[in-house]
Amino acid sequence: METPPLFAPWRMEYLRSLGKIESDKCFLCDAAAAADPKQMRDRLVLWKTEFSIVMMNRFPYANGHLLIAPRAHRGELEDLSDAESLDLTKQTAVSVQLLKQAQSAQGFNIGINLGRVAGAGLPGHLHQHLVPRWGGDVNFMTVVADIRIVPEALSKLYDELLRVRAEMNVS
Repeated sequence: METPPLFAPWRMEYLRSLGKIESDKCFLCDAAAAADPKQMRDRLVLWKTEFSIVMMNRFPYANGHLLIAPRAHRGELEDLSDAESLDLTKQTAVSVQLLKQAQSAQGFNIGINLGRVAGAGLPGHLHQHLVPRWGGDVNFMTVVADIRIVPEALSKLYDELLRVRAEMNVS
């Protein structure tokens, strides 16, 4: 028996916009430049290290969807220094630990989309997606209704993640 296709018609709007994205704008660089707590909160930046930035995804696939990126505008993995690469991995591990504690996440999807054809919405600035998962959380709302179910406001989750990270004593 052949599996019927699942349609996602809202993706066409994104695909048609690919050639229209301003090349001189980078939301990750803007976030990395945030200097005070208000700017960081407005850009959903949770923390920065010497080499990395960890922030919430403004358009999450799931509650707690984080982005981990080098602070420097780098588009390819091979462009990262050893220190940047190591810190990206370390901040990903800290982020996993944070989401386990703050949200009781049971699993994670972690990935990097390299290049537009691989789904990178911002191909000039490498970033890693960290999406927490729970048993039974997969549903068809996104497919049939063009809706993502995100059960908590970003502002509330932002505060909770900062609170739990402060208790973790990590660098």
